[in-house]
Amino acid sequence: MMIVGITGGIGSGKSTVAKMFTKLGVPVYDSDAEAKNLMTTSPEVKSAITDLLGNEAYSGDALNRTYIADRVFKDSALLEKLNGIVHPAVGKHFLDWAQKQESAYVIQETALIFENDAQDKYDCTILVTAPVETRIQRVMDRDKIAAQAVVDRMKNQLDDGQKRKLAHYTIENLDLDETKKKVNELHLKLLALSSKF
Repeated sequence: MMIVGITGGIGSGKSTVAKMFTKLGVPVYDSDAEAKNLMTTSPEVKSAITDLLGNEAYSGDALNRTYIADRVFKDSALLEKLNGIVHPAVGKHFLDWAQKQESAYVIQETALIFENDAQDKYDCTILVTAPVETRIQRVMDRDKIAAQAVVDRMKNQLDDGQKRKLAHYTIENLDLDETKKKVNELHLKLLALSSKF
């Protein structure tokens, strides 16, 4: 089975693109959702996060996302330590999940493939892009946060120019009809490619 990574900066619309692949019958693993799930359900992960960030990281059994975001997005060393807890747990969970799928290829939707130098874990990678101004506006609308908060998060990600050089395929996500057309074309290419695996 072929393993495809789909990535893109915050607000690029990688989740929108991933959903289009889901509609085509491709199993998609949402790393963000699964990370949040593991952060609240895995005793090992919870314990490690509490050791790192203190008891305020949780409000009862729920993740105190505002507190965590305030701490880690202003402190790259702390963010790196948090990622060092969560990413390996997600990686293992993904591989267990992938082995249970019956399809020509599976997709892992994840934000930091190139930042974590993880591209070698995938048979091919798809980068979703959009202009920076568009991305900032999308995240402000979605998360109801200020532009500066979005920019702070963007600083932890490589810019699209660097990522384009590393990705196998790039989809610019501005016009939804155009994006859907590109996804359909790419799906056919990936199906053909997957026959070699």
